[in-house]
Amino acid sequence: MQPLEVGEPTVVGPYRLLGRLGSGGMGRVYLGRSTGGRTVAVKIVHPHFALDEEFRARFRREVEAARRVGGAWTAPVLDADPEASVPWVATGYAAGPSLAAAVTDGGPLPTHSVRALGAGLAEALSAVHGLGLVHRDVKPSNVLLTLDGPLLIDFGIARATDGTASLTSTGVSVGSPGYMSPEQILGKGIAGAADVFSLGAVLAYAGTGAPPFPGDSSASLLYKVVHEEPELGSLEGSCGSWSPTAWPRTRTGGPAPPRWPSGSPRRARPGWSRAAGCRDPWWSRSAAAPCSC
Repeated sequence: MQPLEVGEPTVVGPYRLLGRLGSGGMGRVYLGRSTGGRTVAVKIVHPHFALDEEFRARFRREVEAARRVGGAWTAPVLDADPEASVPWVATGYAAGPSLAAAVTDGGPLPTHSVRALGAGLAEALSAVHGLGLVHRDVKPSNVLLTLDGPLLIDFGIARATDGTASLTSTGVSVGSPGYMSPEQILGKGIAGAADVFSLGAVLAYAGTGAPPFPGDSSASLLYKVVHEEPELGSLEGSCGSWSPTAWPRTRTGGPAPPRWPSGSPRRARPGWSRAAGCRDPWWSRSAAAPCSC
């Protein structure tokens, strides 16, 4: 957490801000505390977006989508004001690094941790898709690693799959290059299969420490996703056969359910990493495998 700088807000709604947790293209995230003492994460959009009605609509939908999803594998929305002069949303605070930060600091996750990660995120996406939503931005920085399992966050560009809501023009892709599905890049209609493809790319990153579609520019990344096979590296020998990036990328319907290897967890349980006296986080290379008894 970084200390607040001069000019940054100290109070948002009923929350007192304690420090800055991070910043992205959409806004900044702060650690906050309610008047009752509850610790929360407060997301405030960048001020220059506040006058953009299209962006406000996107942010409003983020709040609505996150409230609908809930569940064990997403951070619950506690409060929000999409109509404020600078829109904000408060979610439950989840202590833990993002997958991107964990891999950057400690290298690729061990195989058993990648399997547990996949199980938790698959359940998260199942809940999202069960509500008729598509997350559309599944990537390492949108996955938090907590002691109770992974959390999928940031529904900033999620949208209903019934075709009634769209904030992108035809042919304009929205998402993160390198983790988007081919149909998303090409501006075609997308369904849950797009998130499953992104999940595969995330698991490949977690297991190898490198993105499956490397490139020096957004254009090269997008081209590789559409026209080339993923670079799975060391993952090919162990988990490559079940990484969704290895599945066919042309689909006319929903994807087949993941076939997790024998012995891997099909349902990660809250608190499982604390069972059996585990001393290290479940994603740590020094953690025993598995700690799920």
